[in-house]
Amino acid sequence: MSEAVETKVEEEIDLTGANEVIDKYIDMPGSLMPVLQGIQEFYGYIPEETVHLTAERLNVYSSQIYGVLTFYAQFHMEPRGKYIIRICMGTACHVKGAGRISDTIEDRLGIGHAETTDDLKFTVEHVACIGACGMAPVIMVNDGTYGSLTVQKTDEVIDKYKKMD
Repeated sequence: MSEAVETKVEEEIDLTGANEVIDKYIDMPGSLMPVLQGIQEFYGYIPEETVHLTAERLNVYSSQIYGVLTFYAQFHMEPRGKYIIRICMGTACHVKGAGRISDTIEDRLGIGHAETTDDLKFTVEHVACIGACGMAPVIMVNDGTYGSLTVQKTDEVIDKYKKMD
């Protein structure tokens, strides 16, 4: 019997953008954070290949870079969607139905917390608080805030972003 072996084909990353970011900071001590922020801004996430390039060019260990990447929530090591949907799970939102809103989004997009659609259009994140408790339940899509949500209103928001592009 033969057993199917799954192979993952990695897309090769063009390191030109990472090199340009590193070039800006190469002679500045303590430049790791701005380099990582610049790389993420360029690629939308931190590709693994850029970690090794950064370590080599800044003369730091890759393990130090991974320590920074895993400590700070602002950094992402996987591609993320064009539209980041943040679902508030704070107390006011929870009491007013955030779970229902989260379920609706999961049903419509086929993804849950910390997942991204295959087409890289949407990423869903549960967050502790958006700070709009008076509008609970609330979601944000990138910089747009949508409050007093119902299942129907949530569908309308999702449809709006699905139609974009």
